[in-house]
Amino acid sequence: MCDELDSGSTAPTGTTPTGSNVHDWNTGLSGPDPLSVAAADSLSGTSDMKAAPAAVPATGSSRAGRAGRGRSRPRPEWRDPAELPGVQRAHTGAFGQKLQALDDAARTVMAVMDSIDVNALSDPEVVALTQMVERTGRPVDAARVATATVVGYRSRSGLGAESLAWRLGASHQNDLLIGLTGTSVPEMKRRVALGEKVAPRMLGGTVLEPEFPFVAAALTAGEIGIDAAENIVKGLADYKVHGRFDADQSLVAGGEAELVESATGSVFGRTPGPDDTHTDTDTDGAGPACTGQIVRLGDSAGFTFPADRIREMAATWQAVLNPDGAAPNDAVFEAKSTFSFGKLSQGLHPLRGGVTPDLKGIMQNLFNTFLSARSAPAFPSADEQQRIEAGELVPGEILDERDGGQKRADILRGILVQVAQDPRTPTMGGMPPTVMVHVSAHDLVTGVGVGWIDGVEGPVSMKTINQMIDNGGFRPVFFGGTGAVLALGDTVRCFTPLQRRAITARDGGCIIPCCTCPPQWTEVHHVTPWQHGGPTNVSNGVLLCWRHHHGIDNAGGWKIRMVLGMPEVKAPHWIDPTGTWRKPPQHRAHDPKYRRQDE
Repeated sequence: MCDELDSGSTAPTGTTPTGSNVHDWNTGLSGPDPLSVAAADSLSGTSDMKAAPAAVPATGSSRAGRAGRGRSRPRPEWRDPAELPGVQRAHTGAFGQKLQALDDAARTVMAVMDSIDVNALSDPEVVALTQMVERTGRPVDAARVATATVVGYRSRSGLGAESLAWRLGASHQNDLLIGLTGTSVPEMKRRVALGEKVAPRMLGGTVLEPEFPFVAAALTAGEIGIDAAENIVKGLADYKVHGRFDADQSLVAGGEAELVESATGSVFGRTPGPDDTHTDTDTDGAGPACTGQIVRLGDSAGFTFPADRIREMAATWQAVLNPDGAAPNDAVFEAKSTFSFGKLSQGLHPLRGGVTPDLKGIMQNLFNTFLSARSAPAFPSADEQQRIEAGELVPGEILDERDGGQKRADILRGILVQVAQDPRTPTMGGMPPTVMVHVSAHDLVTGVGVGWIDGVEGPVSMKTINQMIDNGGFRPVFFGGTGAVLALGDTVRCFTPLQRRAITARDGGCIIPCCTCPPQWTEVHHVTPWQHGGPTNVSNGVLLCWRHHHGIDNAGGWKIRMVLGMPEVKAPHWIDPTGTWRKPPQHRAHDPKYRRQDE
């Protein structure tokens, strides 16, 4: 294992690398940052040479350069870098004092946080602490990006045995980075990808500013978080000089400056350079008013937006930079639109894919239409108050504990079930789209066991099977002793279309109070279970949405009974402590309050 890391860089300890040590990505004209054969030999313990040799030509045509990047020697074994003499010497002298200052700062932060009981803070105090902690962490995040980028650059595979990763016994740059930090590979890739866009570049021996100088300046100043910086870089990367679109670079710079201002609440602009003859500053990044360094000029007069909003604003800038780009790319994006199911995990099949903006708009508006039905507060009218006191109406709002994702899933289920049951839906082999569930007769009668759906790897609980049978019935298949099919029985335990129409005319939708599920999305439920002798007729069937149907038999949930052919419901104790049986809201055609007063 190499013990000397000093000669791996031509920059003295504690100074900023220059020349060939400066990053050169996205130029394509400058070769890799070569290290000498002597330096590699010194690090691996095969040579006593300590002097830093001349740089290998950038063209990579030198035989010495090619030989130096070979991997003829065995890879050194990994050791904790903190144990290496070179790293230990880095903790001494002027650079060691800087490392000690960072260590002291970390200890100060820990000491301050140890002295604070966050749970005991007042609202103003916890708000102030949250903002201060975020502000304190941003310079550290910027330093993490910078160091990961430099380590990754010096560990790239093209350097062969001269790679920093190879000399430390790591297989590649990510292996070295996670060994140094203990973080994950995705996080290291994230830092390096951002660092490549905000670090200085080299072109033909000339040091150039970063591809995203405004983002780099804001990161250095601790003004912008990693999330917002990533969103700006990703949003505008295709519009840079080496991007996919031919965009006006002055507009790109203006967009970058404006997005940084929106993300930070600060105005960044260029200061006068040594060759500038005027003192005007470029506050919007749109013109070459100044050629100097980009610095913070002052506070912004506009609003400050979170990182998610910055992503949306970057998409708006894409339309500004390439207004004709959407139409030609429609076919490309449309071809990439996809939808598929992932492998079963923890009882769920993850959905994979993406949709175009127009399809998302259709879906989002559809979801919002049904979700907004419960968004407004409701207060009982005088008539409703009388019905509550008379025991005809459940008091108060019914708490819906589903989150937005669960509600959207139920809405999508209702839409798909409605389409599957629509007589206009195309058939497959002469049959409507039917879910085939396989379950043994013994398990069906006893209510214990599981079933299996054709083409689906996960089992289905008996509770779900009974719910599906309630709504669609079942058809028994009789097998012989050898497994051959002997006969196909008639559909049983199934409400006919005429019975469903009659029940819909009576109930008008899900009978649970405050449920806004439309009748076409509901399922028919046997009030007295079929397996317990309940008949399949109108007087034993009620409409329930999928969610309430699925949980109707849960202990402490809603209860349903039939009285003179009309359903009555009893709310859970936490909704109605009185446990009163009440009539659910009737279809408007039968509700007295919708009738003419002279009837």
